[in-house]
Amino acid sequence: QIQLAESGGGLVRTGDSLTLSCVGSRDTFQYFTMGWFRQAPGKEREFVAGITKRDGRTTYADSNKGRFTISRDDGKKTLYLQMDRLNTGDTAVYYCAASLLVDVKMTRAQYSYWGQGTQVTVAP
Repeated sequence: QIQLAESGGGLVRTGDSLTLSCVGSRDTFQYFTMGWFRQAPGKEREFVAGITKRDGRTTYADSNKGRFTISRDDGKKTLYLQMDRLNTGDTAVYYCAASLLVDVKMTRAQYSYWGQGTQVTVAP
């Protein structure tokens, strides 16, 4: 079991950058494949990016490929999401999640642990 806590959200303008962080509560963080999801008002929670344990292979949703970068620092038990060239369509609550699977999955059901989320609002 692991607890996750996101931070770094806020109000930015179109074209700005923002970096989200997600800290895990235990050293077992390194044994989880991690993902970022987001949920906009009135919409389903959707996959944003994921990174595997051990070899750090990354996967991105097509909507943000080339703008977002996911990374992890297992020594700090921290997952990051660097978001560049933000637009109003990126406005959502962003969640980090941990999966016991080896490969990155894009479906919510494959993730066992979730943080509480951090709000990102992109103004025009």
